[in-house]
Parts: sequence; structure tokens; C-alpha cells
Amino acid sequence: MSTGNFDNWDGNVLDIGPIYPFVGYEGLMVILCIVFWVGWHVIQMRMENAELDAEARALKQPGNLAKAVHDEHTPERM
Repeated sequence: MSTGNFDNWDGNVLDIGPIYPFVGYEGLMVILCIVFWVGWHVIQMRMENAELDAEARALKQPGNLAKAVHDEHTPERM
């Protein structure tokens, strides 16, 4: 891709042409970015919910909740 000839700065900028790739695809790229961003959040929420559900199921087993509370460390005073 050529960015034009800059030997003479006295001229029309429109004659140089585009100076970055994918000119005209900005809107499409923004839409794709938004779709990717929302999709990432949906996938992340599903993964976190599955992890929390697994932990909740494990704590519902007899004795696990009491053991988890007993093993919890409390902050020490300075």
C-alpha cells in the first residue's frame, strides 16, 4: 500500500488517497468488536455461574459447609 508521494506538500490531500488499510470497513469493524465484546461477557458469565454452581453443590454435601466455615481464617488484629 502506498501512502503517496510527499516530495511536494503543496497539493490536494485527496490526491494522496487512503493512508491506512481497510478504508471503508470502520463501521463493520465496530459492529464486529461490539459482537465480540458482548459474546465474551456472555461466555464469561456462563463459565462463572457454572463454577459457582459447582461450589454450591459441593458445600451442600453433609459436613462440607461446617468444615468450610471452620477452616475460614479471620484477619488478625495489628
